[in-house]
Amino acid sequence: MKTTFDFEKPIADLQLQIEKVTQVAEKTQVDMSATVRELEEKLASTEKEIYSNLTGWQNVQMSRHPDRPQTYDYIEAICDEFIELHGDRTVKDDKAIVGGMASIDGNPVMIIGHQKGKNTKERQYHNFGMANPEGYRKALRLMKMAEKFNKPVITLIDTMGAYPGLEAEERGQGEAIARNLMEMAVLKVPIICVVIGEGASGGALGIGVGNRVYMMEHTWYSVISPESCSSILWRSWDHKEKAAEALKLTSTDMLGNGLIDGIIPEPLGGAHQDPAQAAAHLKEQLLKDLAELTAKDSDTLIKERIDKFSNMGVVTE
Repeated sequence: MKTTFDFEKPIADLQLQIEKVTQVAEKTQVDMSATVRELEEKLASTEKEIYSNLTGWQNVQMSRHPDRPQTYDYIEAICDEFIELHGDRTVKDDKAIVGGMASIDGNPVMIIGHQKGKNTKERQYHNFGMANPEGYRKALRLMKMAEKFNKPVITLIDTMGAYPGLEAEERGQGEAIARNLMEMAVLKVPIICVVIGEGASGGALGIGVGNRVYMMEHTWYSVISPESCSSILWRSWDHKEKAAEALKLTSTDMLGNGLIDGIIPEPLGGAHQDPAQAAAHLKEQLLKDLAELTAKDSDTLIKERIDKFSNMGVVTE
């Protein structure tokens, strides 16, 4: 069943009207092409108006669409070949973070990303994309392997946050994320990070330190989700829309604040409307940056990466 959000109702109504008029025309053999054309023009105009003016909360909803492409989808679409690697060599193989060696138009890379799953069984298997410490340690192991063989690293971010369970904290969740931040800051190979869905808190930042950081158009990136922010400030989720606006978490907000390097466009209506086109846009940006970054020496890459994150934020006294 197709998922439609409340703000998409005018679009759904027009699509239903077009479908009904088409059915009547086929049944009665009456030429209703002019009516269909008029409705299609109105539909195109309505889609452009709605999707060009999404609120913060509406962007959050778009990022969570059940049909939205995930890490495995993008790997399949943009990579010539992919060999998945498993485990952190300490505890287990965390299914919330996947990764391995890949090739994009002949360019060898290490690609790592969150995987949420598409149905109930998959979501349970991948723990809804919420990684345990071993997930971040697996990601770091793969990054150090990429460094050893001088291969660029690409990370795809899509998580509601790191897993908040007691056992995760007992195994060093905070330490694992902090170590990744430290190690990624000085990794000797290029790192490109892309938020492809949700980018929540340290769970996202744990694989989010790069020479280039991008967001897909209808994604969000913030220290906290709107629901959690609302529950802290108002003791209720009822103010999540207000929280989303205050957090300035959209790709446009993040670019305006200088926290990301660019926005990767999505098809009209979101990446789930045309996953192939969304993947093509992502691949185009990755190939451009790979060409630029692989031409730089390791000292330059590290300096630029550290300077980039050091310059974020404003301090007033």
